[in-house]
Amino acid sequence: MPSVDLHEIYHALLNHFRHRNWWPGDTPLEVIVGAILTQNTAWKNVEKAIGRLKEAGVLSIKGLRTIPREQLAELIRPSGYYNQKALKIKAFLAFLQREYRGNLTRMFREDTRVLREKLLQVKGIGPETADSILLYAGGHLTFVVDLYTYRVATRHGWVPEDIDYESLREFFQDRIRPDVELYNDFHAQLVAVGNQYCRKTPCCEECPLKPFLPPENIGWP
Repeated sequence: MPSVDLHEIYHALLNHFRHRNWWPGDTPLEVIVGAILTQNTAWKNVEKAIGRLKEAGVLSIKGLRTIPREQLAELIRPSGYYNQKALKIKAFLAFLQREYRGNLTRMFREDTRVLREKLLQVKGIGPETADSILLYAGGHLTFVVDLYTYRVATRHGWVPEDIDYESLREFFQDRIRPDVELYNDFHAQLVAVGNQYCRKTPCCEECPLKPFLPPENIGWP
């Protein structure tokens, strides 16, 4: 791996975007549901779906566990793939009940590595969703990797294009001070720069990370 000062990069992003205060959610459960709903969709659609759950009065462990799956799917329809996501939410709640008697506080007392492995066994929860649950809902020390993280890291030559999820997560964790708030905001900064500048068609000239981009990669296709 090339030498890269991720703290310098973080501060360049922080100076541009300021603290992101991410992930939006009033409760750990809302963050968990949001982490599942945001799969393959824009956040604005997740907000609509969560709003409908709140209006229906079912955004609680008991409410989500007892509501019929078909009704749950209809409420989260704005998030897309709503039938599949209803199954995923139900699968998580079944896991929570089975392993932790339906108690999120008890679940988040689990060792990070142990809980992460358990979450990855739940139908519909992959590495990104598991890490989002751990970091944003539970305050566990794990870095979240998503498409934006991958795009920024590969375009700037920090990692090879064929890097896998776990290797990219380790790349960041090995080079960043172990701090939950830092992990939280750094990932949010990468999402912001990916969403506004490092798009499929990049806007390199205005990007706060332009000084860190190899000249031959400006305007990356």
